Amino acid sequence: MLALRLARGSRPLVQLRRLLVAAACAATGFLLLYVLAGATDRPAGSFPRLLWALVPLAVTVQFAVAVARTDPATRPREGLDAVGLGPVRLLLAAVVSTAVACTLGSAVALAAFLHLRGQLTGPPFDGAAAGLLHADRPLPVAAALTLLALIPLSACAATALALRPHAPAAPQTALPWGIALTACGLAIEAYAGPGGAGMPAGWALTAVGLSLAGPGIAYACGALVQAARPGAMRLLAGRTLQEEASRLGRPLGVLCAVGAGALTAAALRGRGGLGVPLGPLTGPAFALVVLCAAATLVTRAVEVRQERSAARTALRDMGAPGAVLRTAATLRATALVAVCAPVVWGVAQLTSLALTR
Repeated sequence: MLALRLARGSRPLVQLRRLLVAAACAATGFLLLYVLAGATDRPAGSFPRLLWALVPLAVTVQFAVAVARTDPATRPREGLDAVGLGPVRLLLAAVVSTAVACTLGSAVALAAFLHLRGQLTGPPFDGAAAGLLHADRPLPVAAALTLLALIPLSACAATALALRPHAPAAPQTALPWGIALTACGLAIEAYAGPGGAGMPAGWALTAVGLSLAGPGIAYACGALVQAARPGAMRLLAGRTLQEEASRLGRPLGVLCAVGAGALTAAALRGRGGLGVPLGPLTGPAFALVVLCAAATLVTRAVEVRQERSAARTALRDMGAPGAVLRTAATLRATALVAVCAPVVWGVAQLTSLALTR
């Protein structure tokens, strides 16, 4: 009840973020049901399609966790312990809020899927969607509910893991591990080729490697901004970026992986080497992945901005004009684009070479 009261009394922007999570879960749930219906019609080759469908699930869960981290209703405040709202209770409230949004999205996905199959009020659109969704085949109820339950369960587990009370870890860089995993992913893609289950597994490993390397890439961007006799502006932008690297790096790496995947697909489309792993829904699924990855990065940037409010206030009290802070933010964004664009292009080129060997 506490989580529901906190959710009901939140600001419109917070409610909008929760609705975006529900919408992403609905799209992911619909995609999973589509893959399940396709497996009932053509069991052969359904496992690679299921693996590709897990990619939108992963980025949706990442987006749900990012929204939970920025929820003001679950952020620790002074004096809340006195009324019984300690870190554990706030964590529970965040998990319940995430569960409500994700469950709502799964329910919408099931209702929309059954409606388009004509199992609720008759087939809409003159039955045009019935053939696409294999309405002539019975949908396994237990399997459908299991796939839909996977979304809120994964999001809740990831939220609890990300927001659990723990001592701050010592600063470290996982850049070598990220590079190693990315290389392993490219090797698996080269060995498996465009078809089969090896391709999604290799791409997932590449994405994980870029995610691990993301903080190191962001930290290097901060060092690049401060290179060659920096002034006050570049020092402010570079050191701030280095402090934010651990929080912005992971979603930045995932977005780089998505960009590399997009460039690879565009390069191989004319050669017929990649195909459409999810059939007619490949395009919408890719759009969902891009939107969730970008929304996660923006949400984490909002979280970092909230945590940096005290520093901004101190700079303003010292007489720093607002234009200085805006220019520093623009400089940080420019450095990230300047460094990440070659990384995305390079990974895409290596992936294309691996798949057309």
